[in-house]
Amino acid sequence: MPIIKIKHEINAPIQIVFDLARSIDLHEISTKKTNEKAIGGVVSGLIKKDETVTWRAKHFGIYQKLTVRITEMKSPNYFSDEMLQGAFKRFKHEHFFKESNGTTVMRDVFDYTSPLGFLGKIADYLFLKKYMTNFLIERNDVIKDFAESGRWKEVLDK
Repeated sequence: MPIIKIKHEINAPIQIVFDLARSIDLHEISTKKTNEKAIGGVVSGLIKKDETVTWRAKHFGIYQKLTVRITEMKSPNYFSDEMLQGAFKRFKHEHFFKESNGTTVMRDVFDYTSPLGFLGKIADYLFLKKYMTNFLIERNDVIKDFAESGRWKEVLDK
């Protein structure tokens, strides 16, 4: 069971960073490489506790679907999403937010289990953990860019 931990410091108010992290619209912008599109559940705006979203995306040359539910939310400091259906055996993605010295510290903890038992463990070691780490870093870089540049108004002020 790999666990990926990522931390970003963002020069923006905590509420803006929190809302960008749960914005369906920004998620689609931040995942253009994989052509992610919300196709079920909440398909735009800000996702809330107990709501679901189904994503369609292209990973490793194959279109896949993933459905997650927001299982916990304590605005503006924390929310978690968990896979209901998808390619993983299971995952829980926790998002933590804390104000510190005028900035927002955003931390992700992505805890997952690959499918296919032993073959999944080999995939984790060879490429999957690195792929998922880079995917999350790229997404968080977009959150940081939108929060710090004022572009957050493009997705949060709709």
